[in-house]
Amino acid sequence: MKILSAAQIRQLDHTTLQEQRLLSVELMERAATAFVRWFSGCYSPAEAGEILVLCGPGNNGGDGLAAARLLRQAGYAMRLALLPAAKSTADWQHNRQRLPKAVPAAEVAAGQLPAIAPGTLVIDALFGTGCNRPLVGLAADLVQHLNAAQARVIALDLPSGLFANAPQPAGSPVVRAAQTIGFGLPKLAFFLPQNAAYVGEWRIEDISLSEAFIAATATPWHYTDAAAVAGALPPRPRFSHKGTFGHALLLAGSRGKMGAAVLAAGACLRGGVGLLTARIPACGYDIFQISQPEAMCLPDHTADYLSELPELAPYQAAAIGPGLGQAPASLALLRQLLKAANASKARPLPLVIDADALNLLGEHRALLRRLPENTVLTPHPKEFERLTEPARDDYHRLELLRDFATTHRCLVVLKGAYTCLATPTGELHFNSTGNPGMATGGSGDVLTGLLLALRAHAQIPAFEAVRLGVYAHGRAGDLAAQETGQAGLVAGDIVRHLGPALGEWEK
Repeated sequence: MKILSAAQIRQLDHTTLQEQRLLSVELMERAATAFVRWFSGCYSPAEAGEILVLCGPGNNGGDGLAAARLLRQAGYAMRLALLPAAKSTADWQHNRQRLPKAVPAAEVAAGQLPAIAPGTLVIDALFGTGCNRPLVGLAADLVQHLNAAQARVIALDLPSGLFANAPQPAGSPVVRAAQTIGFGLPKLAFFLPQNAAYVGEWRIEDISLSEAFIAATATPWHYTDAAAVAGALPPRPRFSHKGTFGHALLLAGSRGKMGAAVLAAGACLRGGVGLLTARIPACGYDIFQISQPEAMCLPDHTADYLSELPELAPYQAAAIGPGLGQAPASLALLRQLLKAANASKARPLPLVIDADALNLLGEHRALLRRLPENTVLTPHPKEFERLTEPARDDYHRLELLRDFATTHRCLVVLKGAYTCLATPTGELHFNSTGNPGMATGGSGDVLTGLLLALRAHAQIPAFEAVRLGVYAHGRAGDLAAQETGQAGLVAGDIVRHLGPALGEWEK
């Protein structure tokens, strides 16, 4: 699913009207109908109580007027507060005239802001995607009044005052919505941590916008849902054998951190790899052999950390980092790996780099020039900052992410609530699966192991493998949370549910 800019969304609406021979007020009615259908499925008239609808003078306000009329027809009680303006849109005026006279509708005035009791259900239809400057004056006063009221707020299209694809100036007022209902496609603003307090939980309602325009419109931003990864996991041939699905090498573990190696190995095995060999420090030999009997084990001669790189010829992919530590010998190992992975110019060895290996790259950035093309890096925001620079805000971080991936010709998995995959071509793919229960030690090691398995699979291209891995990792976390709850979820639960998550594509 594509994520379009505010300007592209306006053009999408215009093209839809032309293609489908609609009046703009008819498309507005379609959006209001979709909203009311969702709303009535969530709240009965008794649960909603008297609804307050805040309407601006533009088309977002027109959506609110149309929704109010339809809700009234469905038996809901409501009142409207209209933000005055010197000029309102024609569609706003049309829906204002259609509003039943029985619905109270009063203009907001300075010093006479609408009363909002705690718990009141409020529909925010003041300003939508078209908002491109901070709210001031009466509009700002109304938003601040709403935010202070402890109401239940549902935003239509976008919380008023929030920009669709750019940061707000510090201190500018923005509605704090509990829920946001968008139409057609998600907005970039939905995916960024700095906007979470404004957007709340969001969903997209389909209003049959132009599919041809969406398909033809270029954008760097994408949203990975189940449809995006359908077909990414090839079926297993009847006469396949363990060599069919690749031999992977895992370089992981140090004294006190062998759990990371065990989790990554378990995820790699559950991710469908044919063979797995783990290079671990000697101190972890017994732990690893007992914990992961399906994997082969190559203990390093050093007891507490890794220092030796095995011959890479037998392997189709390698991962380094989980529990590695940052001993000087481990830095030397990383240098050896980058040099050896590039030895074959015909096909550099696919690499997955995580955790302490990322921190070593951050301390020795000259090594970034040695990354083989399509290397996968899996940083969390702090690790990414060590590779680049502190970000001014979440939008700046996305710019840094794109620049890094294109400059170093790599795939970067920036972990978070909507884990973002950056490609060497400058695309950013936000993931739709996962939950807060996955914010637990070891879940990143699980992702590394799963990505290693998929990169060792010769039939899955690099981008498709990583996008599928990120999605399946989150999906496994969702399945695990159904069993354990979010608070009780641990990384091992994610490993156990990787098979069922990937099995959804095998069907």
